[in-house]
Amino acid sequence: MRAFRFESLVLPPEADAMRRKVRAFLENERAQRYAAHRSSWSTFDPEFSRRAAAAGFVGMTWPKQYGGGEHSNLERFVVTEEMLAAGAPSGAHWIADRQSGPQILKHGSERARGLILPRIAAGECYFGIGMSEPDSGSDLAAVRTKADRVEGGWLINGAKIWTSNAHRVHYLIVLARSEPPSENRHAGLSQFIVDTSSEGIEIRPIHNLSGGHEFNEVFFRNCFVPDDMMIGKPGEGWARVTGELAFERAGPDRFMSDIRLLVELINQIGAEPTERQAIEIGRLVSHFAALRRMSSSIAGLLERGESPATEAALVKDVGTAFERELPEIVRKLLPVEASLDDPDEYSQALAHVLLHAPSFTLRGGTPEILRGMIARGLGLR
Repeated sequence: MRAFRFESLVLPPEADAMRRKVRAFLENERAQRYAAHRSSWSTFDPEFSRRAAAAGFVGMTWPKQYGGGEHSNLERFVVTEEMLAAGAPSGAHWIADRQSGPQILKHGSERARGLILPRIAAGECYFGIGMSEPDSGSDLAAVRTKADRVEGGWLINGAKIWTSNAHRVHYLIVLARSEPPSENRHAGLSQFIVDTSSEGIEIRPIHNLSGGHEFNEVFFRNCFVPDDMMIGKPGEGWARVTGELAFERAGPDRFMSDIRLLVELINQIGAEPTERQAIEIGRLVSHFAALRRMSSSIAGLLERGESPATEAALVKDVGTAFERELPEIVRKLLPVEASLDDPDEYSQALAHVLLHAPSFTLRGGTPEILRGMIARGLGLR
């Protein structure tokens, strides 16, 4: 049986220097432009993304010829941590910077790199994820969306669901079946970069519990995609999408979505907690520290050019379980009438998290799918 790889990691001096730089940027932003307890990495704010990009915090690891900063994955890791800890409204550029851009850089055509990457690095081009489909849950191999070859490209027909910000982004990376189904469910799939302004796309909103509009259904009807907007080669889709998911599942965003709630709780309780409050806060902080070590270890593996899909699935599973548990513990330690309209920051933070927490374990794969992946990765099935 294979073992997990979670080696301890010591961040280099340049990562510490980057942490000081991004903290100074975020302190100024928070003082002037946003309330940390009301926003998170999924809050869509194009103006913030443009300012973050101008400061050098988007496309950090990419070559300079595509607008990147040629920094290490470890420097990017500390920027991600600080953005989350500060509750920065990073949602506009988050997916493009986290996974779509790296996917295009590594497997896209030269035209796609030149056309798209500099705009992402400038904080002016945003992406959504076109993986999930109606009635298939997190079973990516159940893809029914089809891509049929035509002169100069492909015609996409089908539907995607839970597509974050599809109504606001410029592109989706769509996983489609480009060959007839066979006994190998992972064969015959391809990934495509789809311009959301193309003809043949219909986007319908899915409103969340708070009434907000982040998720969508997306329908494709004879939507044309040029050949050079394919990711990799025809039939490589399964390898490409599982590699992309390592970026999506391993980052600190999988256990820090509601970290501002923990901060507000500690601020409210102050320096003299009850015995129960001290025990529970200590347990939460210890749990958080373990997750951070696992996530930073994966950043080290990515820096070495490895693709730690099994370890990333574990971080996502354990991390989002922590995120779901946090508001339930917090509201027992310091009960309030949670309300988005309450002037109290703790009440607002608790209401915000309670309304969004049900989605935490859905994004990036359900626990059942992740545990199956982990078992397969360890050789247990």
